[in-house]
Amino acid sequence: MEQGKNRIYFCIDMKCFFASVECAERNLNPFETNLVVADESRGGGSICLAISPKMKALGVKNRCRIYEIPKNIQYIIAKPRMSKYIQYAADIYEIYLKYVSPDDIHVYSIDECFIDATDYIKLSKKTPEDFARMLMDEIALVTHIPSTAGIGTNLYLAKIALDITAKKVPDHLGVLTEQTFRKTLWNHTPITDFWGINKGTERRLAKMHIHDMQGITLMPEQRLYKEFGVNAKLLIDHAWGRETCTMQDIKNYKSKNRSVSNSQILFKDYNYEQAKLVLKEMILGVCQTLIKSKKIASGVFVGINYSKEIIPPTGASQKMHRATNVYSQIMEYAQRIYEQTTSITAPIRKISVGCFGLADECCEGYDLFTDVNAVEKEKRLERTVIDIKEKFGKNALLRGMDLEDSATAQLRNKLIGGHNGE
Repeated sequence: MEQGKNRIYFCIDMKCFFASVECAERNLNPFETNLVVADESRGGGSICLAISPKMKALGVKNRCRIYEIPKNIQYIIAKPRMSKYIQYAADIYEIYLKYVSPDDIHVYSIDECFIDATDYIKLSKKTPEDFARMLMDEIALVTHIPSTAGIGTNLYLAKIALDITAKKVPDHLGVLTEQTFRKTLWNHTPITDFWGINKGTERRLAKMHIHDMQGITLMPEQRLYKEFGVNAKLLIDHAWGRETCTMQDIKNYKSKNRSVSNSQILFKDYNYEQAKLVLKEMILGVCQTLIKSKKIASGVFVGINYSKEIIPPTGASQKMHRATNVYSQIMEYAQRIYEQTTSITAPIRKISVGCFGLADECCEGYDLFTDVNAVEKEKRLERTVIDIKEKFGKNALLRGMDLEDSATAQLRNKLIGGHNGE
């Protein structure tokens, strides 16, 4: 690859990460082992969080359900162990740090990262391909996890080189410049293989008779802006293989998020009263997050999804008369929304809650009708609870409602990302 004035980025991804970890723990080769990561205690409908490369080669779809796996395939079922995967991810990150500064690494997900390798390639006097292979080989040697890498002259091309090009070559290493992108991928289909283009965008492009990236470059920009608004700029740049965002831009980015939220897919259908209990637990969790971050919220929202979508989702948001992070006050509004919008007969399968309009806790004010002493007492109690949980674990201190049959907090406290946290 010619380095020229361009920077050199890597996008490195662990192949079938969760499944490869489980194979590594069993001293098995993921390319020769049929293994799925799933919690079979949830039944045949349980989603496989990952499948081994061998399973993929047999035509099994990733993120399938257990019952969808052909009956003639013999395989190992490994229960998810999120703590184990996090430890492996940390070990892999330590390998990167042997060669690259954290300022030049962006962790994109638990098993994927971007690296600005420009300066390190120059120092090592290696080619970009050789430097990337060195990282991949050390990851395999230390952790026994296979990886795939994309190399590009910008972040977007590195991602596309990973997602599309690397999958087609034996060494799992893809390389793209703007010129080779246009030469080799302009007519690639389906267009949804490209990062940032989802099914909805694909349909909107198809209405304009655009089915590949070259088609975007041939369409008058005015028409694209009319259809996609400001998002057209990104679409056009990516169609040409251009990307203005740099690693420095990522590191300098400050989130403007002004809300805190939580959602939970229930393990089974819940009735109206059972779901209300879970709602209380979830609002409590949101309030504790606000207190820990020393924030207050001016509004609350509740959303309910029903089993098998037998009726459309319900819910609403509401501004509170004053900003707060006190559970008793926020729960009053959340319960009102729930009672006013939720079906009392339809089975419930998902609950979403959150608070918005965040501000620093020092901005909190009280009116003449507020019992300031009661508010401060509740806050002190909640801070004590948070301190105990942080020191001894989330289940070290439970409320009475957490012990009811329909409660989910105890179980959820043992999970990471909604999965077994061992």
